[in-house]
Amino acid sequence: MSDDMISQEEIDALLNGGGIPAADDSPAPAGESEAPADASAGSDSSSSQFDDVLTDVEKDALGEIGNISMGSAATTLSVLLGHKVNITTPSVSVSSMSMIQEKYPMPYLIVEVGYTIGIDGNNVLAIQAQDAAIIADLMMGGDGTNPDTEINEIAMSAVGESMNQMMGTVATSLSTMFNKKIDISPPKVNLIDFGSEDKVSEVLGQTEPIVCTSFRMEVDGLIDSEIMQILPVEVAKEMVEALTNGSAEEPEPEPAPAPAAPSPPPAAAPAPTPAAPPPAQQMAPPVMAAPPPAAGGYGYGMPPMQGMAANVPVQPAQFIPLNTQPVQVNDANIGLILDVPLSVTVELGRTNKSIKEILELTNGSIVELDKLAGEPVDINVNGKFLAKGEVVVIDENFGVRITEIASPAERAAKLQ
Repeated sequence: MSDDMISQEEIDALLNGGGIPAADDSPAPAGESEAPADASAGSDSSSSQFDDVLTDVEKDALGEIGNISMGSAATTLSVLLGHKVNITTPSVSVSSMSMIQEKYPMPYLIVEVGYTIGIDGNNVLAIQAQDAAIIADLMMGGDGTNPDTEINEIAMSAVGESMNQMMGTVATSLSTMFNKKIDISPPKVNLIDFGSEDKVSEVLGQTEPIVCTSFRMEVDGLIDSEIMQILPVEVAKEMVEALTNGSAEEPEPEPAPAPAAPSPPPAAAPAPTPAAPPPAQQMAPPVMAAPPPAAGGYGYGMPPMQGMAANVPVQPAQFIPLNTQPVQVNDANIGLILDVPLSVTVELGRTNKSIKEILELTNGSIVELDKLAGEPVDINVNGKFLAKGEVVVIDENFGVRITEIASPAERAAKLQ
């Protein structure tokens, strides 16, 4: 080291652990400068290797598709579970199945749904096992507070049915968005531990890029978790293309064609003087109604079609007087119900009392009715008033002798 002053660059090199460079312009050794760069690149490689798979516009479109479809699915799930379900705005990312398993090493319920019409591919829905247990408990009539931690076949069937209803609603929403029919196959439900299983689904590769749309699902204080919708990249791009093409190809309403100029009507003979209308008691001869105009024909306030007379004699309509006699009832099939049993009751009278008066009743108490002694009693059939009668004694048994059959007007009054 010379007696000259140490420069600032040399002080920085000493503080950073390096030696004093032999010359100011000498580059640092390749191994010392490139190693940190390689380490940082290796740490970010897993998050940046799929950046060019989807553009920002495609991610926004997939987020909008997920937002609309899962919004309608949340409504369906609310009805099935009997609790309010809220599914928040989605987050779209591109990853691989192995990376998802590394990030979430826990048991998941995997629901595979295949598209049969409109879209070529599959859709995978991943729900945490503990959330699936709560959904199964609610589907089977429980309250969801103490679900069975072990998901058996019955619980998986219950969750599968709820997911089937949800994805059916999603397919309906996609049909509306894409302006074409979308249909799905019945779901396949499997319980898979992301931390131990090597392969999650037959339709998803471990290292291939996939589109993962994450939603936050809340179920009325019982569930506050995350569900994932996993799509192959080809299916995701097909959905984006269907969304853009569906909105771009919506047919615009064609303007209605201008009506053709009507030709002048032919000269018509003078209209004959109509004869005096017949009396109301006589039936007028039937008048054939004109056929309805065809599509594009004339309507009210429009000129008549070519070749049709302009002046047509019109007569006032005549109607047959109404018959006030009673309608004859066909009782040919009355025998079919002759053996139907009916309940006949006899009512001595009625009264109204308060709860206090009812509680004060004891043995020997007298309840005064709304009828006088000796007044005819009411005879009801199936609770409906039918006749009046008087109480008689037959061989030490009480009976009722019918004295008056109620008229239809009286029966109607009783029904009211």
